Amino acid sequence: MRTRLPHKPLTWVVVAVVGAGAAFGLFWFQPWKLVTDTEVHEQLTAIESVAPAPLPSGAPSATSAPAGPTLVGRGDFVAHEHDTTGSARLVRRADGRFRLELVGLVTSNGPDLQVWLTDQPVRTGPSGWKVFDDGRRVELGPLKGNRGDQAYDLPAGTDVTGLTSVAIWCERFAVSFGAAPLDPTG
Repeated sequence: MRTRLPHKPLTWVVVAVVGAGAAFGLFWFQPWKLVTDTEVHEQLTAIESVAPAPLPSGAPSATSAPAGPTLVGRGDFVAHEHDTTGSARLVRRADGRFRLELVGLVTSNGPDLQVWLTDQPVRTGPSGWKVFDDGRRVELGPLKGNRGDQAYDLPAGTDVTGLTSVAIWCERFAVSFGAAPLDPTG
């Protein structure tokens, strides 16, 4: 018995709509990222000292600048929309510029994940998932990988005063996968 393709125009319209919907769904949700990982192993800064507090960019120091990099703030990740572990640290380099480092990060891969330095407090539970786009933030670019160590240089002249947290932000769905407070060291 031979199977014949339907000749009714309505059938072809339905097939086209279902096909377009499936293509859009695959593009938007990128479900393969749930089962794939990207590992990054960048060299992290060897910290020589701990800074008492970050200086605003361009501010003169009352004491001489340290000879090497200093740890300004650090904190452990809190899971939000997806399980996220690891830590974040803000380092002031000897040249006065800042660098954000994610240490031992483990999170889900997802579409359009970004790294943000923000002024929002880190909260646990669903109440903390969507707060990071509400205040001041410095967007450091796409997440390089969902596993491993990675570093992001802050743009020259960035004033880090008041920036107290790091968020792994899913731009597509406007939600935090995880966030870490940057508690002052020293």
